[in-house]
Amino acid sequence: MGKAYDTFRELLGEVFDLNAAAAVLSWDQQTYMPPGGNGGRAMQLSTLGRLAHQRFVSEEFHQALLAAAEDVRRADPESDEARILRRVRRDYEKQRKVPSAWVGEFNRVTAIAQQAWERAKEHSDFAAFRPHLETVVGMRREYADFFTPYENVYDPLLDDFEPGMKAAQVRSVFEDLRPKQVALIRAIQERGKPVDDRLFHRAYDIQKQWDFGIEVIRGFGYDFERGRQDKSAHPFTTSFGLGDVRITTRFIPDYLPTGMFGTMHEAGHALYEQGISTSLDRTPLATGTSLAIHESQSRMWENLVGRSRAFWSAYYPSLQAQFPAEFGKVKLEEFYRSINKVEPSLIRTEADEATYNLHIMLRFEIELALLERRLPVADLPEVWNAKYREYLGITPPDDAQGVLQDIHWSFGILGYFPTYALGNLIACQLWEKIQQDLPDLDARIERKDFAPLLDWLRRNIHVHGGKYDPEELLQRVTGSGLQAAPYERYLQRKFGEIYQL
Repeated sequence: MGKAYDTFRELLGEVFDLNAAAAVLSWDQQTYMPPGGNGGRAMQLSTLGRLAHQRFVSEEFHQALLAAAEDVRRADPESDEARILRRVRRDYEKQRKVPSAWVGEFNRVTAIAQQAWERAKEHSDFAAFRPHLETVVGMRREYADFFTPYENVYDPLLDDFEPGMKAAQVRSVFEDLRPKQVALIRAIQERGKPVDDRLFHRAYDIQKQWDFGIEVIRGFGYDFERGRQDKSAHPFTTSFGLGDVRITTRFIPDYLPTGMFGTMHEAGHALYEQGISTSLDRTPLATGTSLAIHESQSRMWENLVGRSRAFWSAYYPSLQAQFPAEFGKVKLEEFYRSINKVEPSLIRTEADEATYNLHIMLRFEIELALLERRLPVADLPEVWNAKYREYLGITPPDDAQGVLQDIHWSFGILGYFPTYALGNLIACQLWEKIQQDLPDLDARIERKDFAPLLDWLRRNIHVHGGKYDPEELLQRVTGSGLQAAPYERYLQRKFGEIYQL
């Protein structure tokens, strides 16, 4: 490429670096920062967010973008250079509509709201979080209005996480999927052979939980030379560049699956980021192509691998060695059925595969109502509890286990939740293709050999980063766009066998 493209990449790298610096501060805020630092941290994040936005939408950057486009005009449309220009042009056209002052204020407001959420959850006190959430929701409506006209106020927010997708499409997918999942859950409850999971509700040493999780994700291929794991109130994965991709997790002393599967889940995200081509570093393509594709990776390692019989054939002896009193006399098949018990539950992150998407569907409906002004924030706990009764037949006993259980809204992340459910669908769609290409996959997993699976994902998904749009990537890999049928087949096959339906 020519000098103009090189100048463009330098400026783009500066924007990336400012955002990466903000990500480091955000990671610290959620892991090691003392509570007294929150006010200063809010201002630091505000300043970095504003500066990064100003740099990105500046006239200097715009001219560099136009000049670079001339350099790349004759390049292969599939080249990294052409794809970077395509993505940056799209992001620029969207972000130039947003005032930098708004970006700075939003970063400040959400940094304060995040700590307020932590305190409110600890004390199960929604009233303490309510004014912060009202401000956040108001600012998200303002953000959406920067992009009028739109079909739905939700669309500009969803587009940030799932490019090109509309609320109407999500609603259509969910309306088709929900009755099928409800029918499966009802069949399990009415005709299924009972599953007992009381063995998980005991005291489990935190350090031993940690050690087992590290053993597993190291086996998956998570590179600790380019990452680390820490603890946080809500598990997350963050990247400061392709050489530094970190995960956090959360442990509960008397419920083993939370830390165990949370660690696998975040490692799935991190494996994606660690596998991106270095040619895309310090660009907007140095991340997953969308949050649904990203979630497909985390849910794949957590569920399709981590809850499989093949996986536990390999790793159950290790878990028994960590907890001999708890599992020494428990047979593998009993353990396997226990970790796959289907039962409506309060906490999304601990939900089983069959009920998980119902947690997402009700959040989607609530977010729509909040943004469309049909639901005042003050009424949120009551509506939340009513939705849980409607969808799952249970009522949260308090706000901590109800409306305050997720951190996302404190960060201003509205429009994100649908990607969790879409990720489940995509994971199964990819899994069918993987099983065709790797017919001995289960046997490999039983030998703790994850290299063929990781290599397949590296070649087909990870290396591309954000180079392709999600629908385009699915077409390239599976030959079709988003499909729910593989997910439906997976659930019917797996739980039909476990529950002897």
